[in-house]
Amino acid sequence: MRIMRMAETFGMPVLTFVDVQGAFPGAAAEERGIAEAIAASVGLMTRLRTPIVAIITGEGGSGGALGLAVGDVVLALENSIYSVISPEGCAAILWRSSEHSAQAAVAMKVTAQEQMELGIIDEVIPEPGDGAHTDPAEMARRIKDVFLARLEVLEKLSTDELIDARFKRYRAYGPYTVADKPAAPPEKTGIGDRLRGIFTPKPNRQQARPGREEV
Repeated sequence: MRIMRMAETFGMPVLTFVDVQGAFPGAAAEERGIAEAIAASVGLMTRLRTPIVAIITGEGGSGGALGLAVGDVVLALENSIYSVISPEGCAAILWRSSEHSAQAAVAMKVTAQEQMELGIIDEVIPEPGDGAHTDPAEMARRIKDVFLARLEVLEKLSTDELIDARFKRYRAYGPYTVADKPAAPPEKTGIGDRLRGIFTPKPNRQQARPGREEV
């Protein structure tokens, strides 16, 4: 966050590389304020007055990734994944067993291509050969080309336009439709119901105070 503020001060773009399983959920992390740190970083990035490009290079997991991946453009390498929780963690919650992690991964749509189809990621960067690790220099060149092309577009926006577009981007996540609830049919009351209402004794609203007799 300190470096991000410095970039904002000097008018420099922010480029983040995300490869993290997720925020550590242990007691030590909670005691040291990991939740507050992630929330503060997310809050800062939403209003940072300089272009932000985030790249998912491996595993983008949970709040650990989100704390660095709030950007005007989010890119992902071809073989990377991006998810709100690890497939193992999802399976442990839904099926009480990590053995269903493969099933959870399919349901969560964690691949880069699926995330782009959902509108979470803007572009998938193809990896050379059998993966980015087989030719790091070529992968770096591809990332540079895509980053500079995206940055050129972002720099044409004014600062206010940049912030407004970023806000609308994240507000558009998770759209849903509210269905109209049909009105309940009116209840039909017969003579028996009306008579019961008349002769049913009603509770006395006035209660006697302790220690005093009713008159």
